[in-house]
Amino acid sequence: MAKKTRKNYRKSIIIISMILLLLVCVLGVNAATLRARNQAYQQQEIELVRQIEEQERRAEELAEYAALIDTDEYIRRIAEDKLGLMNPDDIMFVPVEVLEAVETVTEDNEY
Repeated sequence: MAKKTRKNYRKSIIIISMILLLLVCVLGVNAATLRARNQAYQQQEIELVRQIEEQERRAEELAEYAALIDTDEYIRRIAEDKLGLMNPDDIMFVPVEVLEAVETVTEDNEY
């Protein structure tokens, strides 16, 4: 009887050891997977922080631009550059060639 209990005891110890070894292997694999995920999340966090900084810088630039377009000087400059408008007291110099061309066109169009 003592031999049977020793054999059963040994079998139990071997089974328990295998189960523990299996658990250690599973935990080791899970730990490695979690480390890889953690590293990927850290990289993602760094990228998101960089994007946030870039968007904050862009928001500042847009705020500066919005403040600029509200000024009278900007509106005057756009009116002059894009629309060809002038202030009433501005003096306009026109090349002679342009004046001659305008006169020729007006003379041709007179009825």
